[in-house]
Amino acid sequence: MATAMITPSGHNVPLSLPQNVEAEAAMLGAMMIDNRLADDLTDRLEPEHFYEPVHGRIFAAIKSLRKSESLATPVTLRPMFEADEGMRALGGPSYLAQLTGSGAGLIGARQFAKQIYDLAMLRTLVSVGRQLVERALDTSEEVNPRKQIEEAEEELFKVAADGGAESTVKSFGDAAKAAVKMAERALNAGGNLSGITTGLDSVNAKMGGMHHSDLMILAGRPGMGKTALATNIAFNAAQRWMRDMADGIAPDRSVGTKVAFFSLEMSADQLATRILAEQSQISSERLRMGKINNAEMSRLVQASMELQHLPLFIDDTAGLSIGALHTRMRRLQRRQNEQIGLVVVDYLQLLQGSGRGSSENRVQEISEISRGLKTMAKDLNVSVMALSQLSRAVEQREDKRPQLSDLRESGSIEQDADIVMFVYREDYYIAMHEPEVPRAGSTADVEDKHAKWSQKYAEVAGLSELIIAKQRHGATGKVTLRFEPEITRFSDYAGPQPGY
Repeated sequence: MATAMITPSGHNVPLSLPQNVEAEAAMLGAMMIDNRLADDLTDRLEPEHFYEPVHGRIFAAIKSLRKSESLATPVTLRPMFEADEGMRALGGPSYLAQLTGSGAGLIGARQFAKQIYDLAMLRTLVSVGRQLVERALDTSEEVNPRKQIEEAEEELFKVAADGGAESTVKSFGDAAKAAVKMAERALNAGGNLSGITTGLDSVNAKMGGMHHSDLMILAGRPGMGKTALATNIAFNAAQRWMRDMADGIAPDRSVGTKVAFFSLEMSADQLATRILAEQSQISSERLRMGKINNAEMSRLVQASMELQHLPLFIDDTAGLSIGALHTRMRRLQRRQNEQIGLVVVDYLQLLQGSGRGSSENRVQEISEISRGLKTMAKDLNVSVMALSQLSRAVEQREDKRPQLSDLRESGSIEQDADIVMFVYREDYYIAMHEPEVPRAGSTADVEDKHAKWSQKYAEVAGLSELIIAKQRHGATGKVTLRFEPEITRFSDYAGPQPGY
């Protein structure tokens, strides 16, 4: 089997693909002689890693037999290859016995397995390179070099990630050391915080902070403030990192982190406006409309200067696919020396799946996206917070507190998430149902209704609930927060709990 390489001059140069059929044969023979080797090596390789297709099918058959705890020998494998055309070309099923004729492979079977895998990776690289050249030379479609680069990066990552499971296996001792280190970090942070800080003590106490490799879902109906809360948390974590670095605290002891914020709905400058409004205590609405005085402008400039080096990176590219998101994060991680610990995605339903026909089945596409986010969290060892919309079913209930079943296309989101949180503001709904305002000459009934409404609204005005509906590592429950809509800021609430 051969392929060709296209040179800059346009000539086709024959290219021999990397392979070692003899190593494949020797390893398969060793596996049939000693099935203990087969049990070990079937976890390291896949049938597609073999250059010779018949060898790939033999390997798959051995794997199948060992999975059912049956012996894998030339005798037990023979019936499975009686009608195999490729096997006939090699002399028929007797070829299986030929593979075991020499026991030389018993000594170097594991080395052969590594070589087979490495050669398969090289062949994949050749394939990716060929496709990259063909796409770059094809000008029949709309030219989009940046998209081609992202697709190539994604394909290269798949090559790098393939077979990576073996390297991630840890002894209990290694895992225990990591657990003790996490507990030590929590102790040094004053308790209640073993992960990345949210900047909200009450939330940290409930969750222990945000943990690497976790997928967190932050959901809510429009107007509840989920983007504001996610922005607050992202800012708090980045600011804590900046402060800890200034204080000389080692990066691995900081409870802050560098943050990547993928804003698929708002532009980067809109997001920055929110943060500056919060920090300078200026209404974001007045800031956007330019209705600020000189003193407020000075506060704004001061806040901007203080946050100039804030390690918060914003990508506001619209219509990102889950694959492109993963690619961009890997690239950003490399640039930041692997120090980004929190990724925020606003919001999940605006991401696209990788399949061309994915729009035909939105539920499957959302499943792919949620799995992709969880995979990214584990692969890059980061905490991922993905915002999510809720279905309109919430509005049909008298009690409008969200439930897990309210997540849009919820099955896979709920399953893949380590933590699911809902933002709920009672004052938002009460304000929508304000009764007739009493005027001169109004009846006692009108005045009484508005007085009762005013009392109820006053109890919950400016308060928000963060409902933790699922937490894989801890208890569920709720946290009451204070919310200032003018400057889009959430903060800890220390007052009496409202009687909802």
